[in-house]
Amino acid sequence: MGNRTSRRPLGALLVVFAVGIGSTACGSPGLDGGGTDQKDIQNALEKGGKVTVWAWEPTLKKVAADFEKKYPKVDVELVNAGTGDKQYTALQNAIAAGSGAPDVAQIEYYALGQFAIGKTVEDLSPYGALTHAKSFTPGPWHAVHQGEAVFALPMDSGPMALFYNKKVFDKHGVKVPTTWDEYVEAARTLHKADPKIFITNDTGDAGA
Repeated sequence: MGNRTSRRPLGALLVVFAVGIGSTACGSPGLDGGGTDQKDIQNALEKGGKVTVWAWEPTLKKVAADFEKKYPKVDVELVNAGTGDKQYTALQNAIAAGSGAPDVAQIEYYALGQFAIGKTVEDLSPYGALTHAKSFTPGPWHAVHQGEAVFALPMDSGPMALFYNKKVFDKHGVKVPTTWDEYVEAARTLHKADPKIFITNDTGDAGA
């Protein structure tokens, strides 16, 4: 496609780690993912304790402060353990070691699968997460749940732009694709017309 640029979606979410949930001071016998109700959660919040959150998003400082103001007995420890892959490596190491994982962490949508498959994140549906489905647009919501299980709550999302080189497309008589099937055909047409041309380049960015 010649000059191709993409913008990574501003997609992140908050997940609760199964290896950490049992050790959080806010935890109570009722917060084990089974038979949990709003009363259990409220009792845990009133009892208080420490909750460790790994996140890089700066506005969470205000969120944490507001949460502590609402629940004075809860101490939210906000830790910036790095962004993206750096934090995910630290998370995986803590999970493998069986200690040091946070209670809650911010990760990007594309990275959730590796933790869900490894069964290291908590299913939030017993905590009422499904009731928030209509609070989010379909894209982010579908990215955080599988079946009835909800593994995270979306924090944000953003647009991704895909640019194309009109001069190259026009030269080879390729119409701008409007579906992924058309995109594949356009790629084949361009490469056949000129073996040196590829419709895009893989930079190894999983977000893109």
